[in-house]
Amino acid sequence: MNMSSKNSKSLHEIVAENIIKKLEQGTAPWQKPWNDNGPAFEFPYNATTGKRYKGINIFSLAMADRDDPRWMTFKQASEKGWQVRKGEKASLIQYVKLHQLVPKKDEQGKPILDEKGKPVKVQVRLDRPIITTAWVFNAEQINGIEPLVKPDVKQFQWSPIERAENLIQASGATITHRAGDKAFYSPLRDSITMPFREQFDAPDKYYATVLHELGHWTGHENRLDRRLINRYGTEGYAREELRAEIASMLIGQELHIGHDPGQHVAYVDSWIQILRDTPFEIHAAAADAEKILNYILAFEQKREIKAAADVAVEEHTVTQPQKAKEAALSMGDEIAYNNTVYRVQGHLKRGRMRVEDVTTGNVFSLSKTDRLYNSLLQAKQHPEAVKVGADLHRPVHAEKEAVAAYGIRR
Repeated sequence: MNMSSKNSKSLHEIVAENIIKKLEQGTAPWQKPWNDNGPAFEFPYNATTGKRYKGINIFSLAMADRDDPRWMTFKQASEKGWQVRKGEKASLIQYVKLHQLVPKKDEQGKPILDEKGKPVKVQVRLDRPIITTAWVFNAEQINGIEPLVKPDVKQFQWSPIERAENLIQASGATITHRAGDKAFYSPLRDSITMPFREQFDAPDKYYATVLHELGHWTGHENRLDRRLINRYGTEGYAREELRAEIASMLIGQELHIGHDPGQHVAYVDSWIQILRDTPFEIHAAAADAEKILNYILAFEQKREIKAAADVAVEEHTVTQPQKAKEAALSMGDEIAYNNTVYRVQGHLKRGRMRVEDVTTGNVFSLSKTDRLYNSLLQAKQHPEAVKVGADLHRPVHAEKEAVAAYGIRR
């Protein structure tokens, strides 16, 4: 096994170098077209927890060119009775550490021992999250693990096209159709322009294109607030396209409709130059793409909540507490939500507040009318039921969310 921690290069530098090589060869994960046999690139996930890796970790693991999407640490494999084959090379990932184990002590400050005489340890929350690293192995490198069984898309509750349509409708985005071959989002008009549906040779290509533009739409100042006013051909324009393209790959696989990378080959040279000049950009872009994915998938959750609320009202079984209407974010609040930890630093003019992305130190302003504000408020009130990314359909503890997808604000 090769798990040396003496590599002088950081993870984003290693990944950036490898992505540049892939871009030059036309084989970066988001450059691979969709086919009827399944996604061109499959999300890597942890074989023991079932949770997928996020952000830059996706691309770090993609560099190993493995067909099996399952990964785990040496310890996780051993605990399952599986064995990492001798001589196998591990892959590096990063994650956010929110807690640490410390010895439990009695009232006199002495360590408490268990029946075997070993110190009892308890989990305590860190004052500030720590970005740390781990080494993982692919299932193909491990003996004893069961063969991979992939889910049948036909067994899903919603058809991919129906799910995509529901998401777009739930977003409330303004979409205009007109003759031509251009699809684009206008930040000034806050609207998406699309060719007519019949101009696409397959429904999934139409929806993949809409969702790509919806990715740009999330960058509006009232949403994820990315800098969108960039002229075509500029570095800023290419940076935004990189985020939308990676997000398209994530969304396309999540919804099983794929994406069409052929429309964005014009940006490859710019992406290569950006990654050479600023290797951290792949980290930032991957983190932003995760936020785009989570923001768009949240409309699906909101739609389900609304449907459940409508049923509850009809059955006269649920009432809304008055106290919920009075709740608000306050200075000093620290909230884990959507793979990120947010801290409210203070209040600004016109009802806006200053919020810090704790995992990166990035600071931005947030209004009470922003969807992120309401999401953070819900996470504050119900931390035990925060949902994230591909786990939107089941509740998980908020403190387990802030892992793997981190970087500058999307």
